[in-house]
Amino acid sequence: MTEVALPRHLLGIAGLDRAAIVELLSLAASFSEVAERPIPKVPALRGKTVATVFFEPSTRTRLSFESAARRLSADTMTFTAATSSVTKGESLRDTVETIEAMGVDALVVRHRAAGAPALVARWVTASVVNAGDGAHEHPTQALLDCYTILEALAPPGAELPGGGDCSGLSIGIVGDVAHSRVARSCALAFEALGAAVTLVGPRTLLPPSLEGWPVAVASDLDAVLGELDVVYLLRLQTERMRQARLPSLEEYRERFGLTEGRARRLRPGALVLHPGPMNRGVEIDASVASEHATLVTRQVRNGVPTRMAVLFRLLGGAR
Repeated sequence: MTEVALPRHLLGIAGLDRAAIVELLSLAASFSEVAERPIPKVPALRGKTVATVFFEPSTRTRLSFESAARRLSADTMTFTAATSSVTKGESLRDTVETIEAMGVDALVVRHRAAGAPALVARWVTASVVNAGDGAHEHPTQALLDCYTILEALAPPGAELPGGGDCSGLSIGIVGDVAHSRVARSCALAFEALGAAVTLVGPRTLLPPSLEGWPVAVASDLDAVLGELDVVYLLRLQTERMRQARLPSLEEYRERFGLTEGRARRLRPGALVLHPGPMNRGVEIDASVASEHATLVTRQVRNGVPTRMAVLFRLLGGAR
C-alpha cells in the first residue's frame, strides 16, 4: 500500500483528500484482525503516550480511542473537565500545555466550542486529533462510518471493503443537522468516496448556510426514502437547542423518525446507521434499532481499528 502524506494533526475531514481517506480505511482494515488475536495488541506505538482530553461527556469516542491506543501498546492518560482544575477557572491553553508537559505525544480533544482542537494544535507540539468540536466536525466518526458501510456491502475477504469506493450509493443524513458535528464530517467523507448525499430534515434543523456542503437537501423523508441505499440517522440534540426548533418530539417522529412502517419501505439491502446514543422512539423505533440491517453495534466495533489507524499514522507512520 502506498503511503499518503498526512498532516501532523487530524482536525477535520475537510483537511483530507480521497487518497488519504482510502489509506486510513485500508489501515483500519488491516488493524481489524488485531481484536481476534489471543492478545489483542501490537507494539506499533510502544513508548508513546496518548491523552484523551474531553471537555464534554462521552462514552463511545473516549473509550474507543483509549482502547485503540492500548491495542497499539501506547500508554494512555484520561482527562475529564468535571474533575479537573477547569472547575477552578483554568484556561484551555493552560490545561493542554500542562498535560503536554507530562510527556504526551498525542492529544485527543473534544470540546463544546467549534475550532477548539485547532487552537490546541497551535499551542502544543504533540499531535492533536479532533474528537468532536461543537457542531463543526467529528472526523474519526466519519471515517469509521465509511468503513462500516463499505464493510457491510463488500464480499467477504476483501482487503479494503469496496476498494474504498462509494460511487453509486445514495446516502441520506436525516435529522438534526444544525447541531451535529457528525453530519458535516460524514457529508464530506461520503462525497469524497463518490456517494451522493442528501440532508433530510425540517428547515429549523438545517444550518443557516450550507455553503461548502456537497449535498442535496430534502424536507420530506417519505419522498426520498425509497431512493436511499443508506439511511444515516442523527440524534436530536435538545441539549444544544437554545430555542424551540420543533412543535413536539411526537411530530418529529411522525415526519422524520425511522418507524416500523418506514423501515418496511426501505429498498432491499438498505443500511441504517446512527452515531449514538440513540433516542429510541424518536429518531428510530426500538424494534427497528434491533434489526439486522441496523449497523449501530458494528459502527462501535469498527471505531477501534479506525482510530488505531489514525493514531498509527500520526505517531508511527510516515507523514
